[in-house]
Amino acid sequence: MKISVVSPIYYGEAHLNELVERTETHLLSLGVEFEIILVEDGSPDNSWDKMVEIAELNKNVKLIRMSRNFGQHYAITAGLAHATGDWVVVMDCDLQDQPEEIGALLNKMQEGFDIVFARRAVRKDGFLKKLSSRIFYKFFAFLTDTEQDEAIANFGIYNKKVIAAILSMKDKIKYFPTMSKWVGFNATSIDVEHSSREDTKSSYNLRKLFKLAFDNIISFSNKPLRLTVSFGLMISAISFLFGAYYLVLYFRGEIVVLGYASLIISIWFLSGLIIFFLGVFGLYLAKIFDSVKDRPVFIVSEKINFED
Repeated sequence: MKISVVSPIYYGEAHLNELVERTETHLLSLGVEFEIILVEDGSPDNSWDKMVEIAELNKNVKLIRMSRNFGQHYAITAGLAHATGDWVVVMDCDLQDQPEEIGALLNKMQEGFDIVFARRAVRKDGFLKKLSSRIFYKFFAFLTDTEQDEAIANFGIYNKKVIAAILSMKDKIKYFPTMSKWVGFNATSIDVEHSSREDTKSSYNLRKLFKLAFDNIISFSNKPLRLTVSFGLMISAISFLFGAYYLVLYFRGEIVVLGYASLIISIWFLSGLIIFFLGVFGLYLAKIFDSVKDRPVFIVSEKINFED
């Protein structure tokens, strides 16, 4: 059995030596064949230089350098595309995901599961980080009609057939946690210890979280468009009620300004129809837009310690 550990690297210079050392030590204690795939995602610090130093001394460490910053989940996808293990572990580089938990994931996997998610029972993040994450997952779950667990992120172990299924997805917008749930298979989760972030800040600020939420809602659901259609119908229905109300006022002679009733009725009714038809057209346009784009989701500029 071979294990591939995939970790996207962004502002990871301070953690790289410890990340590799702890991961390798733990995997050696498990007695399994392994590879550690580090994907540098256009990090502004000296992460790549540090990665090269490590890889020159350790052939179990394989490096991928993206041509620019594509984003965490695109870097994960690049790592998955190059993983050769029977099982793939995905974990962040900041050591909040502890390498020593891989053994527990492996033990649970041997019970017959294809996916074992690492659930952060006690999240050791700051208040604002936990609050923004909670809002993100609630918002995301509502607009995608899916169940989301804010305690589960990227960390977990995945059978190679699960990874193959994820890589076969043609979505241009990548979000690994949702993709890994969408493909199905026999999945479970276990509680793991979550470490605190001591010397670095999360690369996800409020703006990036909002963009992440918006991009993935558009990618994984057409519910916003369906809500737009519903809103248009609701406005049209309200316009009929107002229309009836102003007609009553007109026949009772209580409307002083002539033409006011017809103007209000027309504005409300036509506005509702416009929103409704925009929603319908948007549903078709969204499908066409997703189909015609065929750009690569990531570009690799350099690889080290790979055979090809």
